[in-house]
Amino acid sequence: MRTDFGYFEEKKLGKPYDVKLLKRLYPFTLPYKILFAASILLVVFITLLDLSLPYITKIAIDRYIVPQITPDKLENRNSAGHKTRSLRADISDPEIKTVVNNYPDLFEPDLLKTDGNFVYIPFDKLSRLNKKELAVLRKTDLSGITGITSIFLAIIIINFALNFIRIMIMEYTGQKIMHDLRMRLFTHIQSLSIAFFNRNPVGRLVTRVTNDIQNMHELFTSVIAFVFKDLFLLIGIALVLLSINLRLALVSFAVLPFVVYASIHFSVRARDAFRALRIKIAQINTRLAETIEGIKVIQLFLHEKKNYHNFARLNHENYLAGMKQVRVFAVFMPVVELLGAIALAVIIYYGGGKVIAESISLGALVAFIAYMKMFFRPIRDIAEKYNIMQNAMASAERIFQILDNRESMPQPIIGPGSKPLSLEKIHEITLENVSFGYVTDETVLKEISFKLVAGETVAVVGRTGSGKTTLINLIARFYDPVSGRITINGIDIKNYPASVVRSKMALVMQDPFLFSRTIRDNIRQAKTDISEEMIDHVLEASNCKTLINRLPEGLDTILSESGASISSGERQLISIARAFASNPDLIILDEATSYIDSETEHSIQKALFNLMKNRTSIIVAHRLSTARHADRLIVLHKGKIIETGSHDELMKKKGVYFRVAVHGLKLEIGK
Repeated sequence: MRTDFGYFEEKKLGKPYDVKLLKRLYPFTLPYKILFAASILLVVFITLLDLSLPYITKIAIDRYIVPQITPDKLENRNSAGHKTRSLRADISDPEIKTVVNNYPDLFEPDLLKTDGNFVYIPFDKLSRLNKKELAVLRKTDLSGITGITSIFLAIIIINFALNFIRIMIMEYTGQKIMHDLRMRLFTHIQSLSIAFFNRNPVGRLVTRVTNDIQNMHELFTSVIAFVFKDLFLLIGIALVLLSINLRLALVSFAVLPFVVYASIHFSVRARDAFRALRIKIAQINTRLAETIEGIKVIQLFLHEKKNYHNFARLNHENYLAGMKQVRVFAVFMPVVELLGAIALAVIIYYGGGKVIAESISLGALVAFIAYMKMFFRPIRDIAEKYNIMQNAMASAERIFQILDNRESMPQPIIGPGSKPLSLEKIHEITLENVSFGYVTDETVLKEISFKLVAGETVAVVGRTGSGKTTLINLIARFYDPVSGRITINGIDIKNYPASVVRSKMALVMQDPFLFSRTIRDNIRQAKTDISEEMIDHVLEASNCKTLINRLPEGLDTILSESGASISSGERQLISIARAFASNPDLIILDEATSYIDSETEHSIQKALFNLMKNRTSIIVAHRLSTARHADRLIVLHKGKIIETGSHDELMKKKGVYFRVAVHGLKLEIGK
């Protein structure tokens, strides 16, 4: 069978558009739109609470800590006619009146009021009072600060609770979306043709289903919600700053064009860096998978050093790609910090002058500084989330690259109201002028024609590379012919769903693959309804009883990966039992005894005889001892049938088969 050799570089992708990728991810979020809406609603409330905190600080400063000069409350003028910041005292309160009487020279009457219940004391004279007297005069302010503090703490507690609920909702939603996306990808990979797997290393596919799906996690759990939060926060801060002081707000926003330019400039570099990193991670996973799978060959041929250097090269390239990513954000983040510091410096310089000139209050300046720090926090968050998003988009490209692959076996077109063809029993299989090649202009099989009827056993013999395995791959419909056709019961095999055709077949290979599950599960496979009595019959017919009885856990023994914990002969017996359990019409044997010692071969031959009894069988034979018992033999050479007939008939022809049989050699045509 022809496949491509060596390691494959991943396909270069064209210019990506995040919006298009997000649109493709959008259907995966639809089942959870209510949860997303709830999360966004929580984000709105959390943003409003965040915006309220600096403003509450402003109120505390301007109203209670350093009261603002207002005509109706605090305005008095000194002898020079200038405004003075004074504290108003209500002398109807006995405690306050006592303090006023103790310091009559410090207090001035309220010039704007006629009821005579209020007096003023300039702030610069408050230092002449002791702490107790000062507390008496400012008990209203202290009471106000206590109330403001209570509100502040309540907002923080509510904010914490809402954030907890939002995080739980988004984590649940993100995990469910990842689950759905991983299952969609896994299902799609299972539906792809064998040709796809010949071209794609295992490590690459593992990376797609594991690492790349995991990279979607923060996109769904934090990026989506935080984008809304950060946008709301930025808009909210801008509106609040404009409402506090228009001119100071416009001065503060002077650095924003530089922030936008830096963001756009570094976003392009970040995308390329993440792309390169995803490719290198896939290559490392592929190399590691190949090393583990081929460790025996590596150690046998002393290939460790060369393999080490190859892996070291890939690892170093991954390191360089990672450092490129780090450099991009190592420059970007300090630039944002620098611009934020410049904005604060401008506010302190310009706003401080306005406070001195009494154009704005001290509380307004403090609020401006707090809001500006808060303003650059979402900008930094957006940069970090963009970092995550680029990582996710790089992974999304690779995921959709596989999902867009349509190399699955074509399924029959079923009209409205029609049902797919069913296949009760295979009565005959016919190949009509079948030709096939794995690569264009390189034919493996050339105009193969023969018929296989129910109950017949056909052995296919030929030298290595003659097309024997390709022939059974076509019959099992792992591939479709390039020309000609294969029919089952007179109907083109393409008109049956591939699953229907394969449900009537069982394949026993040279080196059978077993899953790292229990022996029971390996025998049952999809036949979950098989009874214990049937399993017992299967074990008896497949000569597995001795093996099962020898194992402490019996059928519940868990096999290691690929069944490596048992011998090749025992794996073969279990694979025969698996074929028995599926009760197929057609048995395909890829020389199931070619790697087995003579003692084990006898046991397997007996099991195969039981399996083939009253069933149609195709045997790919490497040994003439296997082929000679078939009803008919087909001799392949360079993809063509050169001889066909029973063992006796071919011996009488004294052709290629006869020459090999007489010399007692393994069938090697041309020798």
